[in-house]
Amino acid sequence: MRGRWLRAWREGVKAVRGAAAGAPPWRVLFFGTDRFAVTALRALQAAREPSEDSLVSRLEVVTLPSRLPMDLPVRSCARELQLPVHEWPHTGPAGQFDVGVVASFGRLLSEDLILQFPYGVLNVHPSCLPRWRGPAPIIHTVLHGDKVTGVTIMEIRPKRFDVGPIIKQEEFAVPPRCTAKELEVILSKMGANMLISVLRNLPESLKNKKEQPEEGVTFAPKISVAKSCIRWEEQTAAQIIQLHRAIGSMFPLQTLWKGTTVKLLDFVEVDDIPGFADQILNDCGAVPGSLLYHKSSQTLIARCKEGWVGIKAVILKKKLTAVDFYNGYMHSWFQQKSRAVHEECRFQTLKLSTAKKTLKEREMLSQNIKQ
Repeated sequence: MRGRWLRAWREGVKAVRGAAAGAPPWRVLFFGTDRFAVTALRALQAAREPSEDSLVSRLEVVTLPSRLPMDLPVRSCARELQLPVHEWPHTGPAGQFDVGVVASFGRLLSEDLILQFPYGVLNVHPSCLPRWRGPAPIIHTVLHGDKVTGVTIMEIRPKRFDVGPIIKQEEFAVPPRCTAKELEVILSKMGANMLISVLRNLPESLKNKKEQPEEGVTFAPKISVAKSCIRWEEQTAAQIIQLHRAIGSMFPLQTLWKGTTVKLLDFVEVDDIPGFADQILNDCGAVPGSLLYHKSSQTLIARCKEGWVGIKAVILKKKLTAVDFYNGYMHSWFQQKSRAVHEECRFQTLKLSTAKKTLKEREMLSQNIKQ
């Protein structure tokens, strides 16, 4: 049944495209929301510059409505570039664009909408599909410690995310210790360049597209603030550092200190702390969450399921350096007892609901959104 539907849809696409002009400049309708999308939008705007090689003759933008105090990055960028903006689900006049471009939009496009574009709708996706289909591929790339990622320019199909044929794909070696925020900047530039390359010879690019392989499919669902809660009894030091690199710029990692929520900032690996005797402390009987202060490096040291992590700053009512936190909350205990690990001086696991986001959480997202 699905095969017959897919064949019918392809025939419809072919029929609509048959009437289209075959060379640039193209009339482009852009769909996007965040900082990753802004890079592609700026590349399309640059391609509008009047010249013999101009790739884009018309450029308009579709973005999502926002109830947040801060505007979506794509809307702000479109206003700066003086581009017409349509608020989803409105997409402007039908039949006046050659091709659609999606970058981090987060909404499914209907078959009727896709068929309005003679050359279909292209998607700039920051992973090597079919790995990491879904809305958070960069975060999951870092979270799972992938050594290689990349960008895929694919053709949008209705009803499902990230399943369309691959038009262009390039790999990229993930730099050691790279954060999701840093990787996003790299992949957004890479994706913008690939998009322009595809548009230079769009008919030929579409002709050479290939279906995604059936093996190697993984999914990258959205990350909620509940993911930021450190589980000291379950997570190793390496896993906590990886989590911080993946989501720390969006949601600072959180824990409990004497019943009060604490946000932990500026994580460091203990191997980077001069003079830190990891093996000795691993044998000292400290339970997960136990907290020490490493004076010479001015770093808080927290015990994990396996190993230790260093923390340079926290937010407890206000931002405090590790020195300030030690002097204000730990010093008196260690003066009274000279034991290496004080049984009461420890972080405890904070548990948050994975239910619907609060307004405060959505505001946090808007401040970092994307980027």
